[in-house]
Amino acid sequence: MNNKKLSMGAHTIAAALAFGHSAVLAQENTDVCNDKTSAECAAPSDDAIELIRIHGVQQSIYRYDKSGDPRHLADLVDTPQTITVLTQDQIQESGRTDLEDILQAQAGVTLGTGENGNAFGDRYIIRGHEARSDVFVDGLRDPGMTTRESFATERVEITKGPSSTFAGRGSSGGAVNSITKKASTAYNFGRVDAAIGTDEHNRFTVDLNKTLTETSAVRLNGLYSSEDKPGREGIERDREGVQLSYVNQPTDRLSFTGDIYYLNAEDKPDLGSYYDRDAGYPLKDIPVYAQDEDFLNSEVTTFTLRTEYDISDNLRFYNATRVGKTENEYITTGMRGTNRDATDPIAPGAYTLSLSTHQGWQDVEYVTSQFNLFWDTAFLGLDHRLVFGFEYTDESVDNGVFSVENNNPTNCLVGGRRGVSSSYCILDAEGNAVDNIGALMGRTFTRGNVDAQYDIETYSWYVMDTLALTEKLDMFFGLRADSYDYTNATSGRSGEQLFAFEDDLYNGHLGLVYSLSEHGNLYASYSTATNINGGESDLGANCGYGGLCGTPEQAAQADPEQVENIEIGTKWSLFNEKLVANAAIFRITKSDVHESVGDSYSTLGTLNTGENRVEGIEFGLSGDITDKFSIQASAAFMDSEVLKSYNDSNLGLALSNFADESFYIQMRYQPNEKFAFGGDYSYQSEMFGGQPDTAAGFNTDTNEYSIVVPDYDVVNLFANYYYSDALTFRVNVGNLFDKEYWTAAYRSGSFMYIGDGRNITGTLSYEF
Repeated sequence: MNNKKLSMGAHTIAAALAFGHSAVLAQENTDVCNDKTSAECAAPSDDAIELIRIHGVQQSIYRYDKSGDPRHLADLVDTPQTITVLTQDQIQESGRTDLEDILQAQAGVTLGTGENGNAFGDRYIIRGHEARSDVFVDGLRDPGMTTRESFATERVEITKGPSSTFAGRGSSGGAVNSITKKASTAYNFGRVDAAIGTDEHNRFTVDLNKTLTETSAVRLNGLYSSEDKPGREGIERDREGVQLSYVNQPTDRLSFTGDIYYLNAEDKPDLGSYYDRDAGYPLKDIPVYAQDEDFLNSEVTTFTLRTEYDISDNLRFYNATRVGKTENEYITTGMRGTNRDATDPIAPGAYTLSLSTHQGWQDVEYVTSQFNLFWDTAFLGLDHRLVFGFEYTDESVDNGVFSVENNNPTNCLVGGRRGVSSSYCILDAEGNAVDNIGALMGRTFTRGNVDAQYDIETYSWYVMDTLALTEKLDMFFGLRADSYDYTNATSGRSGEQLFAFEDDLYNGHLGLVYSLSEHGNLYASYSTATNINGGESDLGANCGYGGLCGTPEQAAQADPEQVENIEIGTKWSLFNEKLVANAAIFRITKSDVHESVGDSYSTLGTLNTGENRVEGIEFGLSGDITDKFSIQASAAFMDSEVLKSYNDSNLGLALSNFADESFYIQMRYQPNEKFAFGGDYSYQSEMFGGQPDTAAGFNTDTNEYSIVVPDYDVVNLFANYYYSDALTFRVNVGNLFDKEYWTAAYRSGSFMYIGDGRNITGTLSYEF
């Protein structure tokens, strides 16, 4: 595509934006030219429309028509799958910045917890299935358990249901794809956002696109932010990031786009509360107990090069290659309710809260390259839009632990699995919080050796076809083969072991879309996915967490977990195609599930003995109801059930970390050119703690689930004031009613993440 300069029509649109008109009015102005042939009325380039859709402060966009993955050739409304798109404007107005917070609010998505190296604070579950390794950036897998920020993100796409044709291994319940900001030769643009708020909130971002010549441009995105976790003073979040993008279009048919991305996140983490089994509820109103030495550091560096070449009018080539490195490390403090031992010299038998240490580190180096050939052709009397693809990935992961020393004297004696031990308690003999909790333990630490070296090299081939069978019936068809070579050298409870095996995975996707009218369709879709034994790179041989099951010999003989999805849905374009509505019913069946025998640390896997099912219905709305009223909403009503298990007591139980009902709505109303306001509401029904992708923990004595995350709802508000064409002020109020709520639970209930308390921020946006 030739994007060397803005056409006159695009200049008209950009000018309308600069003088404060809405994007809708600008688009209507362009429509006037549709029947004219003069140069002044030339159609605007895609980049010019991007300028309106993405960068307009005066009018926010809550709907996007196309996927950022170029392999999705049909418009989203004609794609036979549920795909939720969160636009940059919507994300910014919501006040959320980390990808974890953005996804947490969405229907059909929940969070999980981690321990000792596995996905601390960065674990997503889509439609009941693990997705922490199914995060992509611009269609390329983004490995590593890191903190992910939105400062360089144009939109986030959440694909629901298995999508291995696009994603490869994994993606049992879906995948997340972030679309990054890229340099463009179509315009010069600058924007600065500066925010301050409660809880020592400070955030500064810059977005600058500058054309160098008619055929080249650069774009700079920068970030600095710092804050305390709202409601938990002393729990800190610090971010520094930069992305530099460069585009060069030497000819009308050839373009190169490269970017360098860097993010450094330094947090003091919080494991939150714990589940009080006697009360049947998480402990409330706990003091901040993180130690002064606690940290969660995440560093990401990537380089990406994209090449696009139009070989002919109907044949196009696209390659994206990325080299990356991520580092994630943490030492954090846990807390549990217990009683002082009878031998405790201060308060024998008294109830107290004792502290524990959780820690680990992970280094990831990877390279991935994806080649696509797009061919529009006709044969057998039908027009086909074909995609032929090849993808190569190589991921190398080192997991390890720290050697930690607690140098301060202990202050209590408590019981445990290993008998009576000295510990650190944050309650004194009278049950009051002790002074200077953060200095109780006095930790020092050194980085220890690697205890699991994971490597997986994968070669993938795929073909996809989008075609019209009749005037009313379209079809999408895809097949993919992944050939992988896996090794994992582990040490720990079972000693040193080398796991090594290879296999081939085959997956497919078939979708039909039937046009009911000019504005609506009905679709049906069948798709598959596969998970390999030990596919989660952060776990070593801890089978109970989703890691390797069995001995090296057993692991090599294990079949991949198989996932099948059937989905029937409908999508409608309403209100002059400004609003899209969708609804779908689905059933996901996962068979040959790997299960562990005994406790969660067992390395003896039963292998391929489990089967579970998730079924439900999901609704969505996105776009403009009127020129003044925008909406983004989704709702999911689901049911999960264990169908087979080596343990008969698991049959019929719900999956862990699974919410039957979830709902999200964000609305925006702009009564005039100077003012806009809105907010969002999210609800999530109760969940039950347990091991990943397996039955939730259940107490057969009480006939109740062991660990319960209570249901919750959260209300957030925002208001925009457009002071001038270039200057906008926004106020966000998060958790308006200051509710205490919990977002996820560890399998034993020993920690439960706490949601943010009420917070207020003010943001100044300046365009130039």
